[in-house]
Amino acid sequence: MSAEATNPATPGPVAGAAARWRARIDLRRLGRAALLGPAARDRLPDAIGHVAEAHRAHHPDADLEPLRRAWVLAESSHRGQMRKSGEPYITHPLAVTLILAELGAETTTLTASLLHDTVEDTEVTLDQVGREFGAEVRFLVDGVTKLEKVDYGAAAEPETFRKMLVATGNDVRVMSIKLADRLHNMRTLGVMRPEKQARIAKVTRDVLIPLAERLGVQALKTELEDLVFAILHPEEYEHTRELIVDNASRADDPLAEIADEVRSVLRDAGIPAEVVIRPRHFVSVHRVARKRGRLRGADFGRLLVLVGEDADCYGVLGELHTCLTPVVSEFKDFIAVPKFNLYQSLHTAVARGDGQVVEVLIRTHQMHKVAEAGVVALGNPYASSSDPSEAPSASTGAGTDEERVDPTRPGWLSRLLDWQAAAPDADTFWSTLREDLAQDREITVFRPDGGTLGLPEGATCVDAAYAQYGEDAHACLGARVNGRLATLSTVLKDGDTVQLLMGQDPAAEPSKEWLEHAHTPAARIAIQRWIATHPTPETPEEIAERGGTAGATTEDVQAGRGDANPFRVSAAESPVADTPDSVGRNTAESQASDTPAADRTGAAVALVDQPGATVRLAGCCTPVPPDEITGFAVRGGVVTVHRVECAAVAQMKSVGRAEVGVSWGDTAGCRVTLFAESFGRPHLLADLTEAMAGEGAEIVSATVEPPSQQRVRHTYTVQLPDAARLPSLMRAMRNVAGVYDVSRAQTPGA
Repeated sequence: MSAEATNPATPGPVAGAAARWRARIDLRRLGRAALLGPAARDRLPDAIGHVAEAHRAHHPDADLEPLRRAWVLAESSHRGQMRKSGEPYITHPLAVTLILAELGAETTTLTASLLHDTVEDTEVTLDQVGREFGAEVRFLVDGVTKLEKVDYGAAAEPETFRKMLVATGNDVRVMSIKLADRLHNMRTLGVMRPEKQARIAKVTRDVLIPLAERLGVQALKTELEDLVFAILHPEEYEHTRELIVDNASRADDPLAEIADEVRSVLRDAGIPAEVVIRPRHFVSVHRVARKRGRLRGADFGRLLVLVGEDADCYGVLGELHTCLTPVVSEFKDFIAVPKFNLYQSLHTAVARGDGQVVEVLIRTHQMHKVAEAGVVALGNPYASSSDPSEAPSASTGAGTDEERVDPTRPGWLSRLLDWQAAAPDADTFWSTLREDLAQDREITVFRPDGGTLGLPEGATCVDAAYAQYGEDAHACLGARVNGRLATLSTVLKDGDTVQLLMGQDPAAEPSKEWLEHAHTPAARIAIQRWIATHPTPETPEEIAERGGTAGATTEDVQAGRGDANPFRVSAAESPVADTPDSVGRNTAESQASDTPAADRTGAAVALVDQPGATVRLAGCCTPVPPDEITGFAVRGGVVTVHRVECAAVAQMKSVGRAEVGVSWGDTAGCRVTLFAESFGRPHLLADLTEAMAGEGAEIVSATVEPPSQQRVRHTYTVQLPDAARLPSLMRAMRNVAGVYDVSRAQTPGA
């Protein structure tokens, strides 16, 4: 799979155009190095001269002495070892180092790359690497060294990746070496058994390719995608290859024609720019073919316009949209809003007269370097420090307070490091890592204090709670999203402002329903760990099977358990009459019937202007002094009293029912029905009823509906010794943690 190496030129500074970043890095160019004889100590061995040439193209003043010493140690320690392909083993670290040199990695990374297999496969020790090459190289080599299967068994691979990711959190150069290592192994995978090829390709697809994407190393990602595609989908790969070959044999090339036209437009506008045709890689062509069906010439590549300054990018965009036919829906500005993997570029498209659409990428040379090489192009995160002690060490890494924080460490990596520490075993870590890496787009939400949270697309308020508070999020009651109350299941969008409403109970418990809405590993692992340490009480069905009583308790309601019927607590008869009167065939009127107010001890008394009439306070709106009230006559000489704003009043007026004058008597007591809406949490019902009792309210009846989407609806009919205490009662109920609204009954059937 790899190409023969060319005879390297004499190493030295590269000037002019050769020193510029190439429009497309060809990482296949030199896959195997020829091993030549020993070299004098004052110059590099000929075998790595091409590595030095590629390195000097990016770093003209680099000190090559560490590379020479690393080569000597690597070649001598691997001498006699062979790869399965039959090549000397040293060709592998040499090829990995060349890949990184082409990407622009700095000298320390290349030094560690040459040595990356010595500790694992030879007698060289980490201490020896540290003594001869320093703490940084020691840390990088340790980061990519595999754990022994003899010690970890089947968990060796996931635990190796866990170790590598932790090291990457301290220094992203660890993952740069691993990605280049996997690329060369994938290039030479043909010597393996088919089943082993497939296993390695699947891990590459599920873990390494998403990591390359998140770290912005597109040059590695695209080739890895093609190599995986060829192994796992050979028929589709061959079909795609034939499409590319057929297109290459066409006499006309719409991409070349548009490229010439773009060059002419920019030349006339006086904008210095380089216009390059970028052929799509195999997987990209395959995706476009599935999306569009029959492919046309312009579908096999894109145009890349490279300029010197950011402002020139927008100048190019303006000229293209003015002089050519733009496809406005294809425009994206990743310069003003970069992707989470550092990618910056303007994307647009222009249409030809024959209907073909050509995609155009516009970026500066520096943006292109970062787009291709990602974090590799950012170099040594510790280079600005003059204190060698700030470099990572094999024992401490780079995470202590006294050491420099890696500025290239992205938010998704910080979250990954947080949740991996809580993963209880290797299998959980491995499966969760794959799920996490499958979420390839990130959003940013804002906290009320001005801080931000980075979350994967599709994240909910549950995820935001655990991202901000860790396991303390068990006490989360709900959230406000953009100022409005929202359930914890609410899916967040990029740019939302999220205020998390936290309870004060240190023994707060998460709801099992939260698992359905948790998308981030941190949230899922925290909830699952709590569930695992708190056994679930028996369900009603399980109780019934063993001959017990199957009924929902107060705690069942609070925890979201129990049957489908509402949970009811009753201290007296329901205030709603069982039998509607004749006029009560009207729904509003039948639900307005109630027991007489005069029969209730201490209840408010309404007086009516009809001799001998019985007065009933309507259950639909439960009027109390000093509410403005009105009455309507119903069957049997009964007058029902409603608040004037009750919906039943408007309904009865609309059918021509005559109002009866009513007024309040002297009794101060009242009976009223209140609705409370809350987020579900343990002990909520107990806290709420305690607050009501503190205001002197006697609960006549209560209904608590089963939780839905973390929301619980309560209905209370209470007796108050004085109607004037109603506002303070409602305030006390609202002040209970988790209760976000309390209102009086206002509509029929509410």
